[in-house]
Amino acid sequence: MVDTVSPRGHPKFRDFFLQLQSIPLVELSFIDRRSYMDGKKLEYKGVEALKELEKLTTQAEEVQEDILKKILAQNEETDYLNKYIVGSKNVSQFKRCVPVITYKDIRPYIVRIANGEDSSLITGHPLTEMLCSSGTSAGEPKLMPSIAEDLDRRTFLYNLIMPIINQYVPGLEEGKAMFLYFVKAETSTPCGLPARTVLTSYYKSPHFKCRARDPFNDFTSPDQAILCYDSNQSMYCQLLAGLIHRNKVLRLGAVFASALLRAISFLEHNWPNLCHDIRMGNLNATINDPGCRSAMSIMLSSPDPNLADEIEEICSCSSWKGIICHLWPNAKYIEAVVTGSMSQYIPSLKYYSDEKLPLVCTMYASSECYFGVNLKPLCDPSEVSFTMLPNMGFFEFIPLGDNRTFVMDLNEDEDEDVPQSQLVDLAHVEVGRYYELVVTTFSGLYRYRIGDVLQVTGFHNRTPQFRFICRRNVLLSIDNDKTNEEDLHKSINVAKKLLDPYNALLVEYTSYADTSSVPGHYVIYWEIIHSTSVVDKAISIDAKVLQECCIAMEEELDYIYRRCRTNDKSIGPLEIRVVKLGTFDSLMDLFITQGASINQYKTPRCIKSKAALKLLNNNVSACYFSPRDPAWIA
Repeated sequence: MVDTVSPRGHPKFRDFFLQLQSIPLVELSFIDRRSYMDGKKLEYKGVEALKELEKLTTQAEEVQEDILKKILAQNEETDYLNKYIVGSKNVSQFKRCVPVITYKDIRPYIVRIANGEDSSLITGHPLTEMLCSSGTSAGEPKLMPSIAEDLDRRTFLYNLIMPIINQYVPGLEEGKAMFLYFVKAETSTPCGLPARTVLTSYYKSPHFKCRARDPFNDFTSPDQAILCYDSNQSMYCQLLAGLIHRNKVLRLGAVFASALLRAISFLEHNWPNLCHDIRMGNLNATINDPGCRSAMSIMLSSPDPNLADEIEEICSCSSWKGIICHLWPNAKYIEAVVTGSMSQYIPSLKYYSDEKLPLVCTMYASSECYFGVNLKPLCDPSEVSFTMLPNMGFFEFIPLGDNRTFVMDLNEDEDEDVPQSQLVDLAHVEVGRYYELVVTTFSGLYRYRIGDVLQVTGFHNRTPQFRFICRRNVLLSIDNDKTNEEDLHKSINVAKKLLDPYNALLVEYTSYADTSSVPGHYVIYWEIIHSTSVVDKAISIDAKVLQECCIAMEEELDYIYRRCRTNDKSIGPLEIRVVKLGTFDSLMDLFITQGASINQYKTPRCIKSKAALKLLNNNVSACYFSPRDPAWIA
């Protein structure tokens, strides 16, 4: 296990905490507004970053009010705000008059800007790019507006991560970090604004590419490999770099747990070639990206047969349990998002690390806004809570109830109007209760429903801490994809029409996100009968027909899913499992025995229960997979 110390016992930070305790509260209450509003004042590091964090969380309510005033002052002349509060910077009027919205409400403005109209439709500063959210609208990625200073805010949050972790894990400056980062294909709007993911935006920005050398962020991966658009070449070079520096790696990970497991799967298939490169001191000829070849040629300056032998011996073992610890013996923890839908990958990460390395989830963020940090990074993944940073944006919350009622509230229409008076400010949420997050940003989102359900777990100083519970209305998710019930139903309606010529009828279906292998894939359970028979009976259909049903479903799923399948290869082919007649009746019986009401029972469109999954799999009569990748255009 990792050698850790309590934060207050760490020699590097003991003096800081003693000093902080001696500061009078009245002094802490003074906050230089430029420190959280002027981008150039957001570049805190080390102890200074922790001191700023204490200031912000001690005065969360005041910071939030100042942030909203600044947003309104900056954007008071925008067309959007003038619909509701003409030329006003009054906070009370904003809360009283500006409605709570979803993407469909702001989309017309974003489309107009994307087509060339002025950014002043929604923001007082010029938009520099559109960020592609993992959510979709009408099958296409949601585009989130972004201004230049947003990068300063994101960098502020990134700069907090290491000072927080250093309190618990000493000595990280003495080694390297093997973080597997990737950029994704980007496009342009009709008017020429870049449209890309928030992470691609950051990695391509001067904030990342021109960063000062920092021993706490000494990465094994060269920037050229990270910035390579070919994911296979990028993965190959980043893993090669990580293996070359295997004894210097003190921490490793990826943004999402799914990406790290995909890397392990890639390593399983490619370690002989990687060993050959190290042994010979030459990069594989299939790597033809100029940046990758240049950077890796420097790293492979001379043959290293001894290192190649070490890696080969480890990778040749029949079991890869604990492979992470064997290949990187000095690693102290694994860093990746393991909350929400990513929690399904925790057992696999524990297997590959032999449960010896803590799983660290550092931050809570989205394309719309960055939100908070985990102040207890070594806690169990099930206990991760994020302390909201009140300088990132203006945060409000829709109450969803307590533990007994919030699930019922989640079933309400997410587009249903929410009265402005119902919203709760950041400083006034209650411990134990559930909320949906609403955000107002500098870049032109006003009282925008993020769609995340959070539970308040406590407070740090005067700032609440939240546990991420789930996304509203998401059934299936393997990687960045988020398929809701409506999209799944539409895709099945298209696919089942292929059964008509065979007098076959789809009578019931459900789904499951199968992550037992890498990459994971969608599993759809179908019960099919003969549509012209007086007595329901099973029907035999040619395998090619059901394979075409698989690809028909995939073609109807959204842009993000199809990109993950076709370009990123982070999702495997969709599978239809045909079950025996009566299986869904048995499924209903199972849920009724577990307490469901027979009068109100509806077939769940996604299966989470192990018992229900076992029942379905025990009744599978045949399995079919998509025969090809769905169409996708960058």
